[in-house]
Amino acid sequence: MTDPAPTSTQSAAKPPGLRERMRATVRKEVVEVALRLFIEQGFDRTTVDQIAAEVGLSRASLFRYFGTKEDIVLQGLEESGRQIADEFAARPDTERPWEALRRAFDVLMRANEADPQQALTYLRMLQETPSLRARHFEKQLSWQEMLVPEIARRLGVSSDRPEEIRPNALAGAALGCLDAAATGWVACEGTVPLAVLLDRAMGTLTE
Repeated sequence: MTDPAPTSTQSAAKPPGLRERMRATVRKEVVEVALRLFIEQGFDRTTVDQIAAEVGLSRASLFRYFGTKEDIVLQGLEESGRQIADEFAARPDTERPWEALRRAFDVLMRANEADPQQALTYLRMLQETPSLRARHFEKQLSWQEMLVPEIARRLGVSSDRPEEIRPNALAGAALGCLDAAATGWVACEGTVPLAVLLDRAMGTLTE
């Protein structure tokens, strides 16, 4: 008699294997090296071959870890989106959706406060590089998709109905405010805290 198949909970709890851990380590090293080169030389002037050589990988091997050069810069954004969505879902139901969204963005505020100069440099690179701006926009669309189901639940509506646009409107507006705050933060060289700018942006839509 064979052992029963593991449940989904058991599978989810299984720690990553050696191959997965090694892959994560290599990806982390590639990102660290690439960001340093991008900051020193600029994104467009840094080649994939340079990054691969510093990490000790071939060009082909590097592309097995990252599909494009832009993906190296933006690889952390998917995880950031999940963190925001988790923080949003954990907010009290007594909060209005707009306030809960603002508080969910505190995940990013705390990360930026840990090293504001690095965060400024990173955001400036995103804003000044057209190819990164385009891919960043695509990533933020995935953030919106993560937020919509919880917004719909809080509004008491179904996100499956195409005519029910309020959850998408709220998510899109909140992310638009986040982008406006980030743009202003870079423009003022961080002299005004990002959290203050975000409060101003999101507060504008409640006046």
